[in-house]
Amino acid sequence: MINTKATGALALSLAAMLALSGCGSGFEGGSTNTSDKASAGNLTSDTSRTLQVLIGSSGDAETQAVTKAVADWSKKSGRKAKVIAASDGQQQLSQGFASGDPADVFYLSPDYLAGYAANGSLLAYGDMMDTSDYYPSVLKSLTYDGKLYAVPKDVSTLQLVINTDMWSAAGLTEAEYPKNWDELAAVAKKLTKPGQVGLTFGGEYAREGVFFAQAGGGLVKDGKAIANSADSIKALSEVKSLLTSGVAAYASDLGAGWGGEAFGTKKAAMTIEGNWLSGTMQSDYPDVKYKVVELPAGPAGKGTLQFTNGWGIAADSKDQKGALDLVKYLTGDDVVMSFSKAFGVMPASKTLGGEYKKQYPAMSAFADGLAYAAGLPNQKGAATVLGDLNSSLETLKKSDPKAILDKAQTNYEAIL
Repeated sequence: MINTKATGALALSLAAMLALSGCGSGFEGGSTNTSDKASAGNLTSDTSRTLQVLIGSSGDAETQAVTKAVADWSKKSGRKAKVIAASDGQQQLSQGFASGDPADVFYLSPDYLAGYAANGSLLAYGDMMDTSDYYPSVLKSLTYDGKLYAVPKDVSTLQLVINTDMWSAAGLTEAEYPKNWDELAAVAKKLTKPGQVGLTFGGEYAREGVFFAQAGGGLVKDGKAIANSADSIKALSEVKSLLTSGVAAYASDLGAGWGGEAFGTKKAAMTIEGNWLSGTMQSDYPDVKYKVVELPAGPAGKGTLQFTNGWGIAADSKDQKGALDLVKYLTGDDVVMSFSKAFGVMPASKTLGGEYKKQYPAMSAFADGLAYAAGLPNQKGAATVLGDLNSSLETLKKSDPKAILDKAQTNYEAIL
């Protein structure tokens, strides 16, 4: 799941990008014998070890929930384990791999998976678990070279979140929830006034990508770069139109770290965010009334983005057996649903997905999005290329969408 409150831009030249991607997305070190360790009977075991669990948390609610779950496993298993909430998860994880003493269990983002898998840092343990009930599209995001390197911690999608008080104050009704791009722009205009913009989202592909999906574009499709396709250019041009017309604004331009903050502080009447928003709204902005609806369709129909985080296990862990047992516990039904309650994430399994909709009907739109959601590219080097694209998107209001996407096309072609 990509739910960072601010995505750092990586302004790298193509030459530097290629150098990094050639080293596994820039992460060197780590084991090179992952396949040798990927069988249940050949796992390392050190019961005296305190298992290190590295997470990149969205906030206190998530940190507390994971810490409690790990503590419950420790009590049940008699094993020691420690949760580390990283300030910079990817940096700390890569440093651990390079040192030969990484965290045993960790959040694993699909956009970094290929680099870590290619240099042997990960244990490919997927075939040691029952994964039959997970959404296939989610498992695909955690697969590299035919091997499942992680099982999903959760899954999230993006949808449109509306401040219902602002909506009513603008004279709008439920019948006017936008169903297409024109209607989105129209209601955003009605909701815009001094001190309040109609729509906000992050200045990054992980939010603007919904327009690409709705237009039939994207970044990579069937192994080929499509970043500067006519559909992709149409999508980014629509985003620019919303920004330059003044009915939409990046969260950063509103003095907020992410869309949820801009929405919660009432600087925007609508935001494009994921289901993790519910935890923030409950803990930080309990007085803000809101409604989640499906994003409006584009020229190609409905579209949204799908995010997941997997539970990774280090190939160099001194206690892979204990790590695997912990992951099995953390992906158990009760624990997964407790995470949904604590910080809003959705289960990545079909059975629990239905249960999620029953327990949280107000969040159903997010679950419905799984039927048509697109994932982010997870090829080796994709994280670096996406970072470069995000850097360009920050200047979209003053830039040519086609020029931005031509550069992204070149960069994606270089890694495919």
